[in-house]
Amino acid sequence: MSYVAPPEVTEDMLAQGTSKSELSSWQQLLRGTISGFVLSGATVMAILAAEEAGNSLVGALVFPMGLAVVVILGLELLTGNFALVPLAVLEGRARLSSLFRSFGVVLAGHVIGGLLCALLFAAWLTEFWTGGAGLLIDGLIDTAEEKTLAYQDLGMSAGISLALLSGILCNWLVVLGVVMGMTSTSTTGKLAALWLPIAAFFYLELEHAVVNLFVIPAGMMVGADVGVVDWLVWNQVPVLIGNLIGGFFLLGLPVYLAFRTKQEDLPADAAEEPSEGL
Repeated sequence: MSYVAPPEVTEDMLAQGTSKSELSSWQQLLRGTISGFVLSGATVMAILAAEEAGNSLVGALVFPMGLAVVVILGLELLTGNFALVPLAVLEGRARLSSLFRSFGVVLAGHVIGGLLCALLFAAWLTEFWTGGAGLLIDGLIDTAEEKTLAYQDLGMSAGISLALLSGILCNWLVVLGVVMGMTSTSTTGKLAALWLPIAAFFYLELEHAVVNLFVIPAGMMVGADVGVVDWLVWNQVPVLIGNLIGGFFLLGLPVYLAFRTKQEDLPADAAEEPSEGL
C-alpha cells in the first residue's frame, strides 16, 4: 500500500529538512527561482479562473497545481522549509548557519522568480504598457490593493497584526499540505492528499509570502495604486514573519513532537530512502 504512517512521515520531514540544508547555495537559488515561477503561474491561472467563473472556489481548486509541481519536482519553497529545516537543526542533523543560509538563499530565489514572472506577465497583459484590459488585469489590480491598502485602512496596529495573523494561518495550511503529501508513496496519493489544504488557504484569502512576491508586484505593474513601501510594510514583511510562525510552531513542531520515534523503533520498511519533494 502507498500509505505512509505518521512516525515515518516525521522521519521523512527530518530527512528532507537535512537534505535541504545540505544543498549548495546555487542549487537552492535555482530551485527557489523555479518554484517562484511555478507558483506565479498557478496564481495567474487561479485568479483568471475565479474571475471568469465569478466564484473564488473555482480559483482555489485550480491553485494547488503549483504546489503539486513543486513537490513532484523536489523544488525549494521557503514556506515549507520554515517547518522542515528547523526540525533538522533540533535533531542535530543540520547547523543553525545552514538554516539561515537556506532561508536567505531560497528567499532570494523566490524574489527573482516572482518579480521576473510579474514583469513578463505585466508586459504581456499590457502589450508592453501600451494598453491592455481584461479580467486578469482587473483581478491582479484588485488582489494587489486588497492585500495592501485594505490593511493600511485598518491602521498600523490592527493592519499589520491582521496581516501577521493571516500569514500564520496560511502557512499552517500550506505546511499541512506539504506534510500530507508525505503520507503517500504514489504520485496520485501525494496530489490528492495535498490538494485540499492548499485550496483551503487560497479560498480563505490568507496571505502567502511567496505568492505575494508575484501577485502584488504584478498588480503594481498593471496599474494598482500600490507603492513599494505599501507592499513591504503592509504585507510582505509581516506575512513572511507570520508564515514562519505558522509553519513551524503550528504544524512542523507539533507533528514532530507528537509522532517522533527513534530510527531503530521504526518498522523495517520505514528505513527505505525518503521520498523526494518539498
